[in-house]
Amino acid sequence: MNIAIIPARLNSSRLPNKVILDICGSPLIEWVYRQVNKSKLVDRIYIATDSPKVADIVRGFGGTPIMTSPHHQSGTDRVGEAVEKVEGDIIINIQGDEPLIDSGLVDRLIEELQSDEVDFVSAMSEIATFEELQNPNIVKVVTDTNRNGIYFSRYPIPFCRDGDIDISNYRKHIGIYGYTREFLHIYNSLPNSFLEQSEKLEQLRAIEYGYKIRMVETQYSGIGVDTQEDLERVKKILCGE
Repeated sequence: MNIAIIPARLNSSRLPNKVILDICGSPLIEWVYRQVNKSKLVDRIYIATDSPKVADIVRGFGGTPIMTSPHHQSGTDRVGEAVEKVEGDIIINIQGDEPLIDSGLVDRLIEELQSDEVDFVSAMSEIATFEELQNPNIVKVVTDTNRNGIYFSRYPIPFCRDGDIDISNYRKHIGIYGYTREFLHIYNSLPNSFLEQSEKLEQLRAIEYGYKIRMVETQYSGIGVDTQEDLERVKKILCGE
């Protein structure tokens, strides 16, 4: 069974209560749910939250909440707890602040995980502007020739020593992950790592402990809602404001 789990923590330091903020009359988390529900390969969708308020809102629009601890350090940790309460062989982790997430990308990650060679996947797309390259809120990723992530950083990587930057060679990370159930158990048994804590990027835990992350390239560029400015951009797209 293929399942999608959307971690939805209520408290957010940069944009308080962002998962329940209104967009065109519906909470942000409902927009994420609607997009994932368009997937052809996802059998069940769950929303993992630490907030009874979020859980009530999720039930109100027909979703299925799973209550989790308020003490998790990352979305993957929260998904790791939630998955213990449900069945599923392939788990897709969609961030609760991605209201424009591409359902086709969800399906592509599932297809990648159906290969015997892959047990952890994520996504990347081209960086369009130098502003994106310099923005620490946009995570950059470098891959090897097999599309495995070598490193993720808020810093513009790779560094161009000669200064002649070709923007088409740079990729940004899209906030979606897929795992086999077995690998998710392994990931959540690993201690928090130095790189993970330094960059505040949960995927670096896997890399620091020697595991591979297969990257799927997509044209979907993503808008994660981290700031009020991000929220206004999303409103213009979804509401025509």
